[in-house]
Amino acid sequence: MRLGGELQHSETFQAELLTVANAIGFDFSLQRDTVFRRNRRLVAFDMDSTLIAVEVMDELAKRYGVGAQVVEITAAAMAGQLDFQQSFRRRAALLRGMPEKTLHEVATSVTLSSGAHRLIRALKHFGYRTAVLSGGFQYVGEHLQQELGIDYVFANRLEVVDGVMTGEVVGEIVDAQRKADLLLTLAQREGISLQQTIAVGDGANDLPMLQRAGLGVAFHAKSIVRESASHSISNFGLDAILYLIGFNDLDVAQALASTQELGAG
Repeated sequence: MRLGGELQHSETFQAELLTVANAIGFDFSLQRDTVFRRNRRLVAFDMDSTLIAVEVMDELAKRYGVGAQVVEITAAAMAGQLDFQQSFRRRAALLRGMPEKTLHEVATSVTLSSGAHRLIRALKHFGYRTAVLSGGFQYVGEHLQQELGIDYVFANRLEVVDGVMTGEVVGEIVDAQRKADLLLTLAQREGISLQQTIAVGDGANDLPMLQRAGLGVAFHAKSIVRESASHSISNFGLDAILYLIGFNDLDVAQALASTQELGAG
């Protein structure tokens, strides 16, 4: 199939693949065949709208009756009037007085994105390390860590005093640059190259992390992220990442069967 013109650069070819993919509802991936393609060791996920199918801040705001205010702050941030740290602190402040049990209820009820369980189980079987690098909430990330067996979680901590949220954020806020820096830190901790890392996200604040990773994957992402990331999954679940790594259905089936046998034992 000719995609048009003499293609001189892989970026041009990939852009045309993206156009075709959008037109026919399919996903393509163009990767340079290097030793690193078959030797990735760490997969880092954004959390909200990537590993899970919801935005936790929006869910909390709805339950606490401040949904409209959160939407207004988010719109201001998207318009460039606020940076992520400013917008996050303002949104967190709206949760002042919310019982911690509400956060627990949301954390335990979040829906995983399609293919997430299958992906994580297979990655663990094949010896990959996994991480959540999120501008969301540490509380939710730690719940997912226990449920899925994720190795690292870095997100934002809300201050809780006497079982009630104060509206304050504890510690350094995880923004776009922090995500990219954490990816490098984890690679160094694991003793691997950045080329051996995979990063997955959906929003503009994931782009620095996606661009720094050896394999950056935009997952059901906004158009600006799909166009800027090296790889995009828009029509399949998270487990499609296994194919990007190089595994086939037989590999995955055997991995999942092994994990079931271990669980039964």
